[in-house]
Amino acid sequence: MRVRMAALAAWRRALLLRDDTRGVSAVEFAMIIPLMFLMFFGMLDVSNGFAVDRKVSQISQGMADLASRYTTLAETDVSNFFIIGDAMLTPYDKTQLQVSVSQVYIDPATKTAKVVWTRGDYPTGKDANGNVVVRKVKDIVSVPTDLIVKDANGNYLPNQYLILGEANYKYVPTIGWVVPKGGLTLSDAMYTRPRQTSCVVMVTSCTP
Repeated sequence: MRVRMAALAAWRRALLLRDDTRGVSAVEFAMIIPLMFLMFFGMLDVSNGFAVDRKVSQISQGMADLASRYTTLAETDVSNFFIIGDAMLTPYDKTQLQVSVSQVYIDPATKTAKVVWTRGDYPTGKDANGNVVVRKVKDIVSVPTDLIVKDANGNYLPNQYLILGEANYKYVPTIGWVVPKGGLTLSDAMYTRPRQTSCVVMVTSCTP
């Protein structure tokens, strides 16, 4: 008799435990909170990445646009361009930004785009006095064909110059759950034509 009563009491307690929902919310919250954190910080990293990528495009366009307005460029002018580029990147880390501005000559004989001069603002691109180091990044670059003027026979016309602005940025995410922890290299390049003359003189001449 006592055994039956004990079994019946245990059964009743089991039924009460089955109907007890007081801890359900805590269990559900514990299961959902990791996903919520993943979504929040993932969206934060991705949105910051898109914002930086947009700024990189604006900086490359700005470098080319600024240089194309001159007839003759001095080293101080280009240094000021890079200061402007750093300011455009605000509020993000400017130490990850690499910017260069170049002039390209379209050679009608070889049908190649040759770099006439290049100036770059790199983390290791300045001397002990803080002056920008002259650095030739490339000798030949790829230019979109629709920017090259040709005659009716498809021959390249002479005396064609373009200003090339380039920007690169190593974007390192805050968390790295969605974007790789090692980061992504964001880059963009923009071509413009000299506005006042056929070429922009840097140092002495426009000759490649």
